[in-house]
Amino acid sequence: MSESVECVVIGAGVMGLAVGRELALAGLDTVILESESHVGTATSSRNSEVIHAGIYYVPGSLKAKLCVSGKRMLYDYCRDRHVEHVNCGKLIVATRDDQLASLEQLVTNAQCNSVNDLELLTRDQARHLEPELECTGAILSPSTGIVDSHGLMISLLGDFEAAGGMLAVESPVDGGTFGSEGITLRVGGAADYELRAKYVVNAAGLGAQEVALAIGGLARDIVPPLYLAKGSYYSFDHRPPFSRMVYPLPEDTHLGVHLTLDLGGRARFGPDLEWVSELNYDVDPAGSDAFYTEIRKYWPGLPDGSLSPAYAGIRPKVQGPGDAPCDFCIQGASTHGADGLINLFGIESPGLTACLAIAAYVRQALLR
Repeated sequence: MSESVECVVIGAGVMGLAVGRELALAGLDTVILESESHVGTATSSRNSEVIHAGIYYVPGSLKAKLCVSGKRMLYDYCRDRHVEHVNCGKLIVATRDDQLASLEQLVTNAQCNSVNDLELLTRDQARHLEPELECTGAILSPSTGIVDSHGLMISLLGDFEAAGGMLAVESPVDGGTFGSEGITLRVGGAADYELRAKYVVNAAGLGAQEVALAIGGLARDIVPPLYLAKGSYYSFDHRPPFSRMVYPLPEDTHLGVHLTLDLGGRARFGPDLEWVSELNYDVDPAGSDAFYTEIRKYWPGLPDGSLSPAYAGIRPKVQGPGDAPCDFCIQGASTHGADGLINLFGIESPGLTACLAIAAYVRQALLR
């Protein structure tokens, strides 16, 4: 059986839903194909749910530009659609005197990204805001927040379907070919059919590389490697004495074990960083030992025995251990030569924050 549609989006995580919504609202007949039985079962539902300000990223990069614009779009969207979120703010803390200069450098980097609301704080000023905090100095980021990622995905799906889009679950893409009439995808699952489209967006997250390699005619060397970066989270068993999130000052390429809050005001800590070779979401109860050491650098009052295993997520990185952080890889015909195809690789943090901005970027790239 063969069918035709204008657009196909592969993957129904937050990114695929945002892109599908954007294309459907542009008046294009769009189908989202999802291999699982529900939307957002992988990276989109296993993260910190943080709305990032755009502080850390290389100036001029896609991550910097799309995070900053996406943050504004996401806050507006959540307010308009009544998606639960909280603009709680966060503190980035230095725990040693020799880190204070790095705080100033981080503020300068953020300003280059048009993040102009940061405030450098002394130790006393930071402790006035959060009395349980220990630090030598801090940055206050008032525009950082948290969002109900599941509620966001349900809202995006509702918009998509209201605009005429169709979601097909349990519909993995097994392969594809390019032709004069567009891109033909082989869709597996119970139905097992072919679907021809003028435009295809590969937003398969952890499976994006596999999908790209399954589409015949794409050169293998244009598909970046996939590195699986597992991060475990531990929940705090009591009401936390913090009203804001707390991040240690980044060192190397890892943001450190940070304190985030959920929408009920409860605390969770993470993620750590473990490079893995396969998908495994188990959380080692003994792993909390290292968390106590890291957390007590900025919260020495963390009680013994107060952390419990919560959940783990896996980020689809395109750089490996020891490599410099890579930008979002939004790959179009100028790279792979296939008109109508866009591959999204390495869409990790701040992908949730930037999802609406990335969707607009993809629409512009397809329809220009």
